[in-house]
Amino acid sequence: MRRERTLILRANQHAQLRQHLFPGDGKEAAAVVLCTRQRVGEQLKFLARTVLLVPYDECERFRDRLQWPGGYLDAALEAAKADDLSIFLVHSHPSGYPDFSKLDDESDAEVMPSLFLASVDVAVHDGRWHGSAIMLPTGELCARTYDQECKPRAVELVAIYGDNLQFYWHDCLNPSAQRPMAFTSAMTEELGRLHAVIVGVSGTGSIVAEQLLRMGFGEITVIDFDHIEDKNLNRILNSTAADAELKRLKVASFKRAAQAIRPSTEINAVSLSIGVPQAVELAAAGDILFSCVDTETGRHMCDRLAAAMLQPLFDVGVSLPVESSRRGKVLSNVAVRTDYVQPGGVTLFDRKIYTSKGLAAEDLRARDPAAFERQATEGYMPGSGEHAPSVICVNMLGASRLVLDFVARAYPYRVDGNHTFAHYQDDQVGNDIDRRAEDAFLARPFDVLACGLNAPLLGLSELEDRRCGL
Repeated sequence: MRRERTLILRANQHAQLRQHLFPGDGKEAAAVVLCTRQRVGEQLKFLARTVLLVPYDECERFRDRLQWPGGYLDAALEAAKADDLSIFLVHSHPSGYPDFSKLDDESDAEVMPSLFLASVDVAVHDGRWHGSAIMLPTGELCARTYDQECKPRAVELVAIYGDNLQFYWHDCLNPSAQRPMAFTSAMTEELGRLHAVIVGVSGTGSIVAEQLLRMGFGEITVIDFDHIEDKNLNRILNSTAADAELKRLKVASFKRAAQAIRPSTEINAVSLSIGVPQAVELAAAGDILFSCVDTETGRHMCDRLAAAMLQPLFDVGVSLPVESSRRGKVLSNVAVRTDYVQPGGVTLFDRKIYTSKGLAAEDLRARDPAAFERQATEGYMPGSGEHAPSVICVNMLGASRLVLDFVARAYPYRVDGNHTFAHYQDDQVGNDIDRRAEDAFLARPFDVLACGLNAPLLGLSELEDRRCGL
């Protein structure tokens, strides 16, 4: 399932393009998308950062062709120069023709060399700089890139991420075709082309990983530095007493089981903390990010990674706080929470899923192993003193809701749509549900949005220092 090129846009960028490119007069229109270019493993990702709409009166517009304005191309080059961004020239096909035409080929052959000549003073390391794309009236996008020799190469996937997840595959672009229906073999076939990253493969993460594996993801990366202990055996799927005795890594245990269950899925077992630069770089290769961690620091890293790489982020949390009463210790809540963060949307931090105070407290605990150990024994049930709480049924509920939210967004089936499911939490004790839309939270600009893995890594100087070995 190895993919060489992916173009990613946020849903609001896609909507802006579609509105401009189809003004209703039946003529082609133009826009420019400036992208961060990020090499991750064998794949080159183009992360849409800025959309520039070319004014209609600056183009020569016809029903089947378009003449690009030279002055506007110069302006796009100037805007791209500071951060060495890639330029994608986008135009519409009002006729619905689902491929580049001969006239498109001739136009690119004329324009692309000038883009490379104008940026000859910038060092090239990845060999693929600029590109072109067409949009159909349905909103589907087809894109290709050009190297310095101006040879075109197809962008295998154009992904649009918002309330829904849309995947436009270069080899099966069909304006009349419907998206695969949820839970069908067509869904399984498409999942075989996608790469899921799961951060944390313990109580909830092992269950999420198991579901994604059996659903048919083509590649799964699991990231967790910890090893299996006796206390984990009641809630980590596929873990055994032998694993605990040998202190086998959690990611190794999952990989062993996964290879026996579905040998066709490529499993990458990363035995590192997500706070390690190498782990961040490996996670950046994924299409979808699942956060199944039990620390605020872990969520902070996933938050920043998802924004930097334009990855949809699915986060799950389970908590069973215990309080004292005249009857003794009682459960005050059995909380199962899922959050979906779309690229450029309201972050986990803005939702107060984690806080600056919590991050500081974890940092202090990390410097005081005794205090950290005391906190770790609390686990899922703060106030209970339980070392190994039997919470697998609650974990199952949280993990399933998380995966179902992914399915609902990639293969929509909700009657009311996905907008109001950005945050979902229920209390099994009080039978209360807290469901909120994206716009129920106050969003703030994120400094690393669509910046890829540029220095400082994820906007964190301490992470960049570690990457540089300082």
